[in-house]
Amino acid sequence: MVEVEEQDEYSNPLLTDIPSSSSDSHHASLKRTGTVWTAIAHIITGVIGSGVLSLAWSVAQLGWIGGPLSMVVFGIITIISSNLLCDCYRYPDPEVGHIRNRSYAEAVSSYLGTKSMWVAGVFLQESYFGYGIAYTITSAISMRAILKSNCYHKEGHGAPCEYGDSLFILLFGGVQVIFSQIPNFHNMQWLSIIAAVMSFAYTFIGLGLGFANVLENGEIRGDLSGVSTSTVAEKVWLSSQAIGDIAFAFTYNVILLDIEDTLKAPPPENKTMKKASTIAILITSFFFLCCGCSGYAAFGNQAPGNMLTGFGFYEPYWLVDVANACIVLHLVGGYQIYSQPLFAVAERQIAKKHPNSRFVNNEYIIKLPLLPQFKLNLLRLCFRTAYVASTTGLALLFPYFNQVLGVLGALNFWPLAIYFPVEMYLAQNNVRAWTSTWIVLQAFRLFCLLCTILAFIGSVQGLVSNKLS
Repeated sequence: MVEVEEQDEYSNPLLTDIPSSSSDSHHASLKRTGTVWTAIAHIITGVIGSGVLSLAWSVAQLGWIGGPLSMVVFGIITIISSNLLCDCYRYPDPEVGHIRNRSYAEAVSSYLGTKSMWVAGVFLQESYFGYGIAYTITSAISMRAILKSNCYHKEGHGAPCEYGDSLFILLFGGVQVIFSQIPNFHNMQWLSIIAAVMSFAYTFIGLGLGFANVLENGEIRGDLSGVSTSTVAEKVWLSSQAIGDIAFAFTYNVILLDIEDTLKAPPPENKTMKKASTIAILITSFFFLCCGCSGYAAFGNQAPGNMLTGFGFYEPYWLVDVANACIVLHLVGGYQIYSQPLFAVAERQIAKKHPNSRFVNNEYIIKLPLLPQFKLNLLRLCFRTAYVASTTGLALLFPYFNQVLGVLGALNFWPLAIYFPVEMYLAQNNVRAWTSTWIVLQAFRLFCLLCTILAFIGSVQGLVSNKLS
């Protein structure tokens, strides 16, 4: 559902709280104050995440030519697709349209209809759910890495310092059960700020350690073609996984329109957002190139799947510990950032079907010693706990960092970053078939689809082979 100018059916995590039936009047006085600089900050915070940690491994699989080239290509693709999506914020005209599309799903509904919105909604919710699984795995690996780092420091680098993931996955799940009771984004601004600061902290530490290792080695390691394998098929699978990991690192389209909805006008929001998106992607692409290439230069074909947990770095052990602690703190907030939209959609639908249910709608004030009072809703408690349990269970079943990132990146990249933005652009501009613009966009879409299929098959193969081995 969309509304003229001030619609309130969908959430806007970067601007305000999740609206409910009692908050319709809240948006009537909503004042948008965002600028190109605030948008750049939001985009960089959203793009730089746990995916950056796998880029050294990705470059190792593709080599000095394929690795950097793939990141440049995905950066260009992201700029093109995000610019197409920027024009979908208003409907029917991208600059003066009287309907605001405050979320990705709303934009698809406005331009392509309800059926397409439901299809996009499936990919969106799967994307949010997938981020929950990936963040649970990454957090567990980082917690384990802290223990291993301390063990190696005390016992020596050759010591058998092995720890399982299961306990840490369960621990992270338990923490998320608590944080998932935060009602909505309006109540978790402090958590988002902490998460953003932590993401920059561990990324800079990883980048610095990589460059320091290169200087210590006195050489730049690696090959033009990357890791050597015993068979061509194995090389293809590993390269495909690497492409999927890179795609995961660049994906942010699911929150683009949420960011655009924070911008003030004039100038038109789409022009401001295009400028911000282009600048931010150029910055993050440069950052990704530095992280991926410095890691590969430091470790060569032995680059670990996760720069900060694969133990290419042993010393200074305390800095490795700090970096991994920053990862865990970032992902506590990151899990919520990608889970709250899913919570909002599901709970809103349940409340619509059961408007008179006390279990669904009643809130109870709880006051515990030494803690501020908070509101407890039984539906929120049961549904969100079950959701966290499901992501935790799948993380226990498939605790494979690079392969999971590759599957998620490949699965979501083409439909959310390519297919729907292109379709909305064609519908918005009434582009006829077989015109030059139509042919260029179809070629663009086909190229991205082939890359996605290759990455998806390779990542699934890696996931299955790791599970069976």
